[in-house]
Amino acid sequence: MKINEFLSNKAITTDLKSSTKLDVVSEMVTLLVDCGDIEKKNKNKIVESLMAREALGSTAIGQGIAIPHTKSDTVTQLISALAVSKKGVDFDSLDGEPAFIFFLLIAPSDSAGPHLKALARVSRLLKDKFFRDSLKNTKTAKDIMDLVVQEDSRIG
Repeated sequence: MKINEFLSNKAITTDLKSSTKLDVVSEMVTLLVDCGDIEKKNKNKIVESLMAREALGSTAIGQGIAIPHTKSDTVTQLISALAVSKKGVDFDSLDGEPAFIFFLLIAPSDSAGPHLKALARVSRLLKDKFFRDSLKNTKTAKDIMDLVVQEDSRIG
């Protein structure tokens, strides 16, 4: 499974505006609505589902990374959005540091396997500090996608 199979370059932003956890999740879901991956009528349901998952425990894994994720019956395939915040956002990270890189995943309700594989793949991708620093310094969505595809190929 390659990340570009579920990440659209239309669902990427290099300049996340939000400054709270709820606003980050909402802004990223809006990216997915705007690119046609989610129907607008389902936006609130998905945001609520993502926030319910956050209530179980933060998806901010440290090192400036958060991977908010959920399953939803409103999608038929795994979809994702990627955002970089210039300022950083308090996302209740395990290390207490702000998150700068957000990789949001939404999987169909009945797809445990692909959901877990995607989480593992994204986690593996974001382990590399040079890659994370490169992501934070990108200027365009295309640059981010190029970086992701290059790193994804490198890790096999």
